[in-house]
Amino acid sequence: MTPTTIGMAAGAVLALAALIFGFWGFLLTLVLVLCGAVVGRIVEGKLDLRGVIDALAGRRSSS
Repeated sequence: MTPTTIGMAAGAVLALAALIFGFWGFLLTLVLVLCGAVVGRIVEGKLDLRGVIDALAGRRSSS
């Protein structure tokens, strides 16, 4: 799947959630989609969780 296709599918899911569940359902769906995206990036190895935690804690790395 291309990033464009994935983006279109995510947009369709969010639009459907907004139509069916209203604003709060839309926000909940958005948060869950973002959590799923982060977990997917971690599993694929494209996101270094330790680096993110270090950056949030204020520690900088040289890499």
